Amino acid sequence: QVLLVESGGGSVQAGGSLTLSCAASGYTYRPIRMAWFRQAPGKEREGVAAAYSVTGNTYYADSVKGRFTISQDAAKNTLYLQMNNLKPEDTAMYYCAADLTKVATTAGLRRAWTYKYWGAGTQVTVSS
Repeated sequence: QVLLVESGGGSVQAGGSLTLSCAASGYTYRPIRMAWFRQAPGKEREGVAAAYSVTGNTYYADSVKGRFTISQDAAKNTLYLQMNNLKPEDTAMYYCAADLTKVATTAGLRRAWTYKYWGAGTQVTVSS
C-alpha cells in the first residue's frame, strides 16, 4: 500500500508559479516511478510529468516542457512539481500517482492505467 497526499494547489494569475507536493507513506518498497497527472472538467486525465525514483529519468508532456519541473526528495519521501509561467489551460485537478513496477516504454509513463496508487488531488486554477 502506498498513501499519497498532494498539497500546494491554489489560484494564480497567468504567468505565475506554484509548487505542488506529494507526500508518500505507508509503503514497504519505495515506488519505482511517480508522476503527476491532471484532469480538467470534461477532459481525460493527462500525464504531465513522471520520474523514475532510482535513475531520476524524467518525462514531460509537450504542453509543459520548459515550464514544469518534476523532482523528488528521497529523504522526505516527497515528490514535487514546480510550475512556472502558468497558463489558463493549466487549470485542472492535479493528481500524484505511484507504482512499484517499471514500464516498457516512455509512453507507459503517461498512461494513467499503469499507476496503481493515487492521491486525492489538489486544484490548480489559473486566471487570465
